Amino acid sequence: MRKTYLVTGGAGFIGSNFIHYLLKKYQDILVVNVDKLTYAGNLENLSEVMNDKRHFFVQADICDQQAIEKLFIEHKIDYVVNFAAESHVDRSITDPDVFVRTNVMGTLNLLNIAKTHWKTGDDTYRKGVKFQQVSTDEVYGSLGLEGFFTETTPLDPHSPYSASKASADLFVKAYYDTYKFPMNITRCSNNYGPYQFPEKLIPLMINNCLNKKSLPVYGDGLQVRDWLYVEDHCKAIDLVLRNGRIGEVYNVGGHNERTNIFVVKSIIDYVSKQVDSTVSEKLIKHVTDRKGHDRRYGIDPTKIKEELGWEPETTFEEGIKLTIQWYLEHKEWMDHITSGSYQHYYEQMYGNR
Repeated sequence: MRKTYLVTGGAGFIGSNFIHYLLKKYQDILVVNVDKLTYAGNLENLSEVMNDKRHFFVQADICDQQAIEKLFIEHKIDYVVNFAAESHVDRSITDPDVFVRTNVMGTLNLLNIAKTHWKTGDDTYRKGVKFQQVSTDEVYGSLGLEGFFTETTPLDPHSPYSASKASADLFVKAYYDTYKFPMNITRCSNNYGPYQFPEKLIPLMINNCLNKKSLPVYGDGLQVRDWLYVEDHCKAIDLVLRNGRIGEVYNVGGHNERTNIFVVKSIIDYVSKQVDSTVSEKLIKHVTDRKGHDRRYGIDPTKIKEELGWEPETTFEEGIKLTIQWYLEHKEWMDHITSGSYQHYYEQMYGNR
């Protein structure tokens, strides 16, 4: 039977990749894509599927009860996959209020509406429905030199962004505990790949290398992140959505721990050898470290591997090449993003949708 997905934040980085993944894998589905189209939501990410009859785009805020309610009434929603979030740590430090509104209150609005429309009796719900909260390893805080985050690691967020995501996760889990609401939570490590907004480390460094701009590195650059290629993440989300045990949390990690400075130097090396030999490590500029900057993240994905058979397929060395090549082939996309002219693109291409 056809499944109908409500994908929130579907014009963003991971959300748009997930929609591309779904439409390639499944024929008999409908994807209702909701995005507010803030600075990080870009319909150019979806230009290839905007005319696909299986994809229906709606510009709306997940905090807008009336707009979300309407979608549940008009479409028989089976799955909610909640990507919608303010996600940049630096922005959360300067403006935490918007992170609470979108990440916490928006999630709560989605939960309430889904519960109302899916519930068939006391603690019973329509068969085959599920709410999937897409979260982050940052809710766990910071690790030392050894050890990994597991699903039972206590939540210990260190930034307004991660605090808002942890709060949203707790609401989702509370709805399962209180109402037996059908849900899963996935917590992923740092994603990279096509369509990522260039305030994030990897696309920022690629763009700056190509334009011979300085490459700002926080502190000593020895912060460690577990890098996960976005397509591998999409496969994990799909598996959990279809086969994950109700009420469970699944960590999704890449087994690709690298320091930030290593990532930056890898990008320099590729661009120097493949694009412009004048690009060098002289572009690196160490800047004052971010407030509350976590030193290391590392995910243990044993649970999702043992229960669902998922493991990352893309090594960092392969993934970073694929990512750089994508940005090289999509310079116009990057130009629109960095110049802000994608707003004009919205009006030209999708103003009446």
